[in-house]
Amino acid sequence: MTRRSGSSGAKTLKAIRGAGLRLIFEHGFEAMSLRQLASEVGIQAGSLYNHIATKQQLLVDLIREHMEDLISSLDARLEGVDDPVERLRTFVSYHVTTHMWRKQEVYISTFELRALEPANYARIIRLRRLYEERLNAILDLGVARGVFDLADTRVATFALLAMLTGVCTWYRPNGRLSKEAIVELHTNLALRGVTGKPARAPARRATRTAVRAPSARRARQPAAV
Repeated sequence: MTRRSGSSGAKTLKAIRGAGLRLIFEHGFEAMSLRQLASEVGIQAGSLYNHIATKQQLLVDLIREHMEDLISSLDARLEGVDDPVERLRTFVSYHVTTHMWRKQEVYISTFELRALEPANYARIIRLRRLYEERLNAILDLGVARGVFDLADTRVATFALLAMLTGVCTWYRPNGRLSKEAIVELHTNLALRGVTGKPARAPARRATRTAVRAPSARRARQPAAV
């Protein structure tokens, strides 16, 4: 690929991150080479170091930015919502929707943690715990108000996150059910789990999104977020 002329530093960095995200998702972090990344962007391999310090730094920046955006966007949606059932409904809708349309970021943030160096791993885990605490706080609030019936909200937090995050491994946009139907199904599953009853009747089936078995490389169990 020939070098693209007229690119500013910011535009080149954006292109590097976009290409890196796609290549890591498709091939895995260890398999992606910087030479491959440079070729994808259209620059010399040595020029990458004008924009990223190391391949490891690219990975941690991609995951960090995703987690920070995940937390800030969730907080914005929860602001002003006081009822624990509605807060849980808001959380489920946001989490499932995000894990469908930001599949690459989610997959890398979940399955490439193993590639992080110890200090970077600890940094990302702190962000993941902040996100987990949002859901844990919702469940605690529901129990305190007598709305949710849970013996251990921490365990319930991990169980719900594992269920909700799984959508990133099987969702495809041209399948049997719509995104809205998938969100509603997950919402009712979550509400049944914490209250023992659904909040409303299950959504009617729509045409568009199907469940498919994950590939061999992607069959690993997802982490909490």
